[in-house]
Amino acid sequence: MHVIMIHRTHEVIICLLFLGTVAVVYIITQILRSVVDLKGDTAILSSFEGSWLFRLCLNILGYATIFVPGFLIFKYVKKSSYLERTGPGCFPSAIRLCLSGPDPLISGDGLQQATPQLSHALQQTHSTMQEAILLIFCFLGLQLTYLTWGLLQEKIMTQEYIDSGGAKGHFTDSQFLVFVNRILAFVLSGLYIIFTRQPRHVAPFYKYVYCSFSNIMSSWCQYEALKYVSFPTQVLAKASKIIPVMIMGKIVSRKKYEYYEYVTAVLISVGMAFFMLGSADDHKGVAVTTFSGLILLASYMLFDSFTSNWQGELFSHYGMSSVQMMCGVNLFSCLFTAVSLAQQGGFIHSINFMTEFPKFVFDCLVLSVCSAAGQLFIYYTIATFGPVVFVIIMTIRQGLAILLSCFIYQHHITAVGIIGVIIVFVSVFLRIYCNQRLRAIRKRTQASSSIKV
Repeated sequence: MHVIMIHRTHEVIICLLFLGTVAVVYIITQILRSVVDLKGDTAILSSFEGSWLFRLCLNILGYATIFVPGFLIFKYVKKSSYLERTGPGCFPSAIRLCLSGPDPLISGDGLQQATPQLSHALQQTHSTMQEAILLIFCFLGLQLTYLTWGLLQEKIMTQEYIDSGGAKGHFTDSQFLVFVNRILAFVLSGLYIIFTRQPRHVAPFYKYVYCSFSNIMSSWCQYEALKYVSFPTQVLAKASKIIPVMIMGKIVSRKKYEYYEYVTAVLISVGMAFFMLGSADDHKGVAVTTFSGLILLASYMLFDSFTSNWQGELFSHYGMSSVQMMCGVNLFSCLFTAVSLAQQGGFIHSINFMTEFPKFVFDCLVLSVCSAAGQLFIYYTIATFGPVVFVIIMTIRQGLAILLSCFIYQHHITAVGIIGVIIVFVSVFLRIYCNQRLRAIRKRTQASSSIKV
């Protein structure tokens, strides 16, 4: 009886931690909104309310409604040894699922040692031709989904919608677009997991929080940046993303890259820079580059490079499938954005916009479908080939997006742009050749060493 009372006390404390911190964060959010609403003649508060920084603050406070209670509960559970002392039950099972995984007897170290062996065995079973077919499949899938997604993204964030009466409207809530994309991706991945056989999931759910947060932040920064920078500037920033991804890989995963990988990464970025500078036209009405836009682009690159490397680290440690990764990441992304939108009244504003402009509903739906399908290709590509190969594919996609635009709208490509395209594709083929060459050398070395033994 005494033991049961102790367990109940722990559960009450956990519930109070959750409810108390949620209430505190919500009150802080409402105070911030009310202070800005009472701006009166204060020009500083008036400009702050319409800035991306104010929207970011509100978003972060919304995410803190999930972050802060989760962090405090995590610390309390570890300090009180709640999971070690408690027995079966719905409440402790939910806590265990989130903080230690379905089976606490399976350690992360054991998984980390077993998974590379499994990955090595799988790599041995795939021939060079099979790997090439898989790479082509991932390449085409990513190009199709994200080329369409990119066109719709720019349309939604930069173009005006016109209703049947001739009234014009401009959609501005980037976070709602992130939510719509993530909710569809979560539903599709969840249904796929239910109706197909998946490997046993052993990762604690909280492991997905980090890459989920960085994922929604990178998407939000990308949407917001279109309000402040021109399209060529944003594409140029994405093109050079491979370098911060490799840097983040060394920080997060302690990876070691070969010299040719550094050289080809620089060449790809230089080639894309030449291409963008040689193909960018000066259009009237294109947003000029601003300091805010550069900050958003830098934040996008930082968050996005962390996301792919953290996901690669989870794949190597816990061996979950790409669909399980997609479902876990999007689960928390939906929670983060839904709570934040509810606190800010974003749902009501966006639904009213949908009612007034039906064309936005169609664009939003197609955008979400492309995003969900693209995420399937993203997670499969990262799990199969790693984050650097994924970024190379997405870097090429940026060039194809401009090529498609030039073909459709008859844009002029200068000699500098053509040189940039040649540099990019030569660098990609050089990287593939060096990679295959290095693999062959390592196989011969292993074979010779095994013969000596």
